[in-house]
Amino acid sequence: MQKKFIVLLIIIFYFIPGLSASHQQKNIKKLPLIAIETTKGTIIIELYPKKAPATVNNFLRYTKENRWKGATFYRTVTLQNQPDNKIKIEVIQGGLKDEHDTQNLPPIPLETTKTTGLHHVNGTISMARGKPNSATSEFFICIGNQPSLDFGGKRNPDGQGFAAFGKVIKGMDVVKKIQRMPAKKQHLSPEVKIISIHIIKSGEN
Repeated sequence: MQKKFIVLLIIIFYFIPGLSASHQQKNIKKLPLIAIETTKGTIIIELYPKKAPATVNNFLRYTKENRWKGATFYRTVTLQNQPDNKIKIEVIQGGLKDEHDTQNLPPIPLETTKTTGLHHVNGTISMARGKPNSATSEFFICIGNQPSLDFGGKRNPDGQGFAAFGKVIKGMDVVKKIQRMPAKKQHLSPEVKIISIHIIKSGEN
């Protein structure tokens, strides 16, 4: 009887938790992956549609509808080239650049980091904007942690921050290479051509 009890304990404490963990692992949702292919290399980014649905859907719509024609990385922000800003950041910015480009879609609502729970950490991709609810095709990638870009941060005077919606998982060396390229003030010279932005994996709903 005692031996049977010991065997039962072994099953409970070793086999059942293992099965439970395996089951949980199988049920982890896979995130969408996109590739930003540039003349300086490829950047792989995972997107967070559950946390920032409007922002991710907007980015994917540009991608699926092939609206990135002519897109470039055109801006680099380093600690040395923003003398008029008390709050320093480090990012590279890309997109269609021209707000009158016919490929631009209507502006999207601002999903703040307070709402999404995301933060502007190293490798975060986020939407560039002027006033709230004005983002279209312009995006930036953080080099290093940039808390001043979160909700309540002081980089933007309105304090709403920017809409983070994904993170680089491969290719930060490419991001840093672009940031170090020659620039006139913050404008890359020459700009870095975005050859394509395409979906590697659509993820799971």
